[in-house]
Amino acid sequence: MLEVSTHNSSSPRFALSKCLFLVTCMLVGSSPPEDPIRCTASNNLSNCTITNAYGAFPDRSTCQAADVVYPTTEEELVSIVALATKKKRKMKVATRFSHSIPKLVCPDGEQGLLISTKYLNHTLQINEASRTMKVESGVTLKQLIEEASKVGLALPYVPYWWGLTIGGIMGTGAHGSTLWGKGSSVHDYVVQLRIVTPAGHADGYAKVRTLDDHNQFQFNAAKVSLGVLGVISEVTLKLEPVFKRSITYLEKNDSDLAEQVNKFGKQHEFADLIWYPSQRKTIYRMDDRVPSDTPGNAWLDFPGFRSTSSAALAVLRLLEDADEATADADAKCISAKLTTSALKLLGYGFTNKGTGFTGFPIVGYHNRLQASGSCLDSPENALITACPWDNRIKSLFFHQTTFRIGLSKVNNFVRDVQKLVDLAPKSLCGIEMYNGILMRYVTSSSAYLGQEEDAVDFDITYYRSKNPLKPRLYEDILEEIEQLGVFKYGGLPHWGKNRNVAFHKAINKYEKAAEFIKVKEMYDPQGLFSSEWSDQVLGLKDGLMTFKEGCALEGLCICSRDSHCAPDKGYLCQQGKVYKDAKVCALATS
Repeated sequence: MLEVSTHNSSSPRFALSKCLFLVTCMLVGSSPPEDPIRCTASNNLSNCTITNAYGAFPDRSTCQAADVVYPTTEEELVSIVALATKKKRKMKVATRFSHSIPKLVCPDGEQGLLISTKYLNHTLQINEASRTMKVESGVTLKQLIEEASKVGLALPYVPYWWGLTIGGIMGTGAHGSTLWGKGSSVHDYVVQLRIVTPAGHADGYAKVRTLDDHNQFQFNAAKVSLGVLGVISEVTLKLEPVFKRSITYLEKNDSDLAEQVNKFGKQHEFADLIWYPSQRKTIYRMDDRVPSDTPGNAWLDFPGFRSTSSAALAVLRLLEDADEATADADAKCISAKLTTSALKLLGYGFTNKGTGFTGFPIVGYHNRLQASGSCLDSPENALITACPWDNRIKSLFFHQTTFRIGLSKVNNFVRDVQKLVDLAPKSLCGIEMYNGILMRYVTSSSAYLGQEEDAVDFDITYYRSKNPLKPRLYEDILEEIEQLGVFKYGGLPHWGKNRNVAFHKAINKYEKAAEFIKVKEMYDPQGLFSSEWSDQVLGLKDGLMTFKEGCALEGLCICSRDSHCAPDKGYLCQQGKVYKDAKVCALATS
């Protein structure tokens, strides 16, 4: 097994990391993220590049575009698409904060056009009688929640991060957690949408299409679009009266997690789990509706989404780099326990009366508990504090592997991960520093690229080096978990996360993929909203897996030879420990 150094928990270094973590959790005020689009021409609209909120795509490429436009109305959007279609220009849609990890926003070639929905951010109509809300596609989740709550309405299941836009949520199939009702995916609460697509000369080169259940063939394609059908301009959502929830977090040993995971999702409406495999424990979220007269005025402000001292972030990253460079697994495990203990002490960001955490259960209105992201709030522009992943400073830099495994298979996947931990007990301390494996429940959907069956979504965040040819500690274990989930258990990828490996032949797992391709060809026969990467993901072109030196370290390939790993650092392409069909980059001595 891997040799690791010891770590002294009484050292000044450890005391500093403990102090910094607690400080970062308590700071307020933030520098909001910058626009992901940067242009060098004097008009600030030409000679552009685009990245994501983390400052790098999985293949480290720089996405270039000739121009960017910021429409403020649907009419402007139609004119933009029409002109670009007439000139046969490639187009891609960009959102305000750009939190997708893969290259969904990259246009092909330097002459491409970026269409930002930054200023398509208005609430157009709220109908209290029908409980519907019509918004432009650039409206953020935070805006939607706040505007709906003003008239006593709520969207029941949403992602936990405020900074996503409605268009971005639909493009990637983002979701909350439930097995109840209509399910956890936001797109399944959309009752109508308007999308601007290319068109021929007779239609003025752009067409606005209104989709709902009356044209399900097209509607089910547009619900999860990957941005390749056109530009969503408006979305109408079905809401419900706002309600109260009661939440209790229960910590248990993970010895019976495989048996409990299916049952738990059916017992609580908003259930999710946080799994700390190396600590052998699971945090069960018992979360249900309660009568509106139940006392309580709780709020959520998750520590990982709060503003953080840029100086503290720099030191924390420095310490993490040092642990990786010295293969100090003990240090990572100590830091993981510190992180999880601090989160527990802080009530995972919940406050009982809006001012502090005094214990579970916490009770409050749904709109105050369902999502957070206070690091986005400040209008200041000084990088004293920032979101923890802000790429303008030395901050956290990570990959995310996220896949959904059907309920019928999920228990065996959990057992296989536990077998890996038995073989390498400290191997997953690194992900526990990022709050472990978040397990959310996802229901089947009518969307062609949505969830195929009721499933558990496994969201794994882990260290990423600034050097793409540098392996991470326990590289092989993380790669094996990825291949276990995606290949052995047929997990479906989250479209807005993941490395290329998770998308390899993923389109073949979708029963209605052919229908999606038909709608794509109908809406955009010239492929103006497509790119080489999106065509590869959709199985229309080869080349998604890139075989070159070190390609497996960033998930650009599955290794088949040692050079795909880091042989100069002792990492060779080897068979998996539990999943024997896996090919992973492992230390020769492990």
